[in-house]
Amino acid sequence: MVHRHQNRELLFYQQVASGDMEAIHENCLRHEFLNQAGVGKLSKDPIQNLKYHFVVSVAIISRLCVDNGMEMEKSYRLSDYYIQALDDINTVEAMEEIHDKMVSDYTYRMQIIKQSAGLSRPMTECLNYIYSHIKERITVKDLAEYTSNSASYISRLFKEEVGVSTSDYIRNAKLEASKNLLRFSDYSLADIANYFSFTSQSHFSQLFLKETGLTPKKYREKYYGTQWKGTANDIMTYTDESQE
Repeated sequence: MVHRHQNRELLFYQQVASGDMEAIHENCLRHEFLNQAGVGKLSKDPIQNLKYHFVVSVAIISRLCVDNGMEMEKSYRLSDYYIQALDDINTVEAMEEIHDKMVSDYTYRMQIIKQSAGLSRPMTECLNYIYSHIKERITVKDLAEYTSNSASYISRLFKEEVGVSTSDYIRNAKLEASKNLLRFSDYSLADIANYFSFTSQSHFSQLFLKETGLTPKKYREKYYGTQWKGTANDIMTYTDESQE
């Protein structure tokens, strides 16, 4: 067997470490993890072979993410969580699912870290809170209480450091997250609107149209990925259990 050039794998790992969600979603949709051509045969058993390659991947990714700003303990704890999850997996389909979930989880977290680069500590704490509570209704009062600052200070900080109001940032974060569910799940528009705590489906649709130029239905029709099925939490790529 001739091993494929390392640049292909290095590009993938760098996409994860740089928080490139779009590239990683495309990689998953192409089923790259199951494409074993040129990656080396580590076991005669197909499932065990995939597990070995999974461990190699998560080991490299966890260390690259640390090098690019992720807290070391958080990165390694996340790695341990996904490796332990392999114990309950015994099908190729399940292996691909856990791999795609793992790389999306790391990529999503790195995206948040990159977005927070160069921001003040209170602003970084606000962004962490927003993405950790993206499903909930979030107000400037919540952020002020979380960071032990006044609401007026937090509002001013958003304008100064990210250039938009607090409410605009929260709304846009929810709309960006909703795109994943529209592209990679079969959840109804009502379910998605409810999941992200929009006041109603019609309100969600109006905001989405204003932001993207497409209704949620048209966006799904244009970008739907038929091969990625999962729960809402899978698509959001934020694993609560890995925080324990």
